[in-house]
Amino acid sequence: MTVGRRTALLTLAATPAVLAAPAVRAQGTTRLRIAGNFAVEHSSSVAIEGFKADIARLSGGRMAVDTFPAMQLGGAQENVSQVRAGTLLMTWVGMAFLSRTVPELEAISLPFQFSTREAAFKVVDGPVGDLLDGRMADKGFISLGYMELGFRHVTTGQKPVKTVDDLRGLKIRLQPNETHLATFRAIGANPVAMDVRELYSAMQQRVVDGQENPHSIIFASRFFEVQKHLTNTGHFYDFISIVANRRAFGALSAEQQQIIRTAMDAAIKAQRENAAKSDTDALAGLLARGMQHDILPPAELARMRQMTAGVVDGIKGRVGADLVDRVQAEVARAGA
Repeated sequence: MTVGRRTALLTLAATPAVLAAPAVRAQGTTRLRIAGNFAVEHSSSVAIEGFKADIARLSGGRMAVDTFPAMQLGGAQENVSQVRAGTLLMTWVGMAFLSRTVPELEAISLPFQFSTREAAFKVVDGPVGDLLDGRMADKGFISLGYMELGFRHVTTGQKPVKTVDDLRGLKIRLQPNETHLATFRAIGANPVAMDVRELYSAMQQRVVDGQENPHSIIFASRFFEVQKHLTNTGHFYDFISIVANRRAFGALSAEQQQIIRTAMDAAIKAQRENAAKSDTDALAGLLARGMQHDILPPAELARMRQMTAGVVDGIKGRVGADLVDRVQAEVARAGA
């Protein structure tokens, strides 16, 4: 499915009875609410502000968006739960936080699955995206499209990671995705699932030794204040998923849905175009703030790939070999 065929909307409802209405209306304006855990300056939050402006423009002021970035309405897992329950209509969130509700998403979260962002989007915008969108719809979500979260890299507070063996025994915070957790177990680390809302203090208090995230998240979240070392592992390529409550989205008029599709298409396109530069700028910012950047030699990255190759068997057992094989076939066709 192309980005243009996959988007939508949100509205915040205080009770199940209110949820039955298409959206919250005030003085002739339909108000839509969207929450996320990303910092205000992150490229996804900036793109959502563009979505907000486009909704107002395209609707002639008859629709308005209230945005709540930077965990204003709770952490990532809380936002997902709120959307599913219908107490929040829409969120933009790292895909991993949807995977416990929709485990099939793990099929596009394998270690070293993508070598380029272009290949990743070719896959997610095609038949694989259609299939995953259907699985999300079965769980009460409308998938609105995918932004870039990016390639994930390891940071540590005390011990630099110069070889794969340096990860052995380290307590590393990961997103709540079983494939991600299994990957770090396979290389001998001690992975801990934790919401990003708790992460800064956990590193500050040395509850965990480190974490893994794209450069842009490490920088925007100021993790450089509590982590000294950054290593170019690039072990996962990650997406930001935009989802809405299925019932509330279906209650919108066809005109409202089209306005939201158009506005969200533009937001996703803008974010994808800005994400690569944002990643590069964030890395420069991290180095400028004193982080040590350790480069794993190609042989060490190859070892990491070899040690994590068996993770695919675990995901096949959880979500089905046919689905994983289909995703991998699409990845191969995309030239990843």
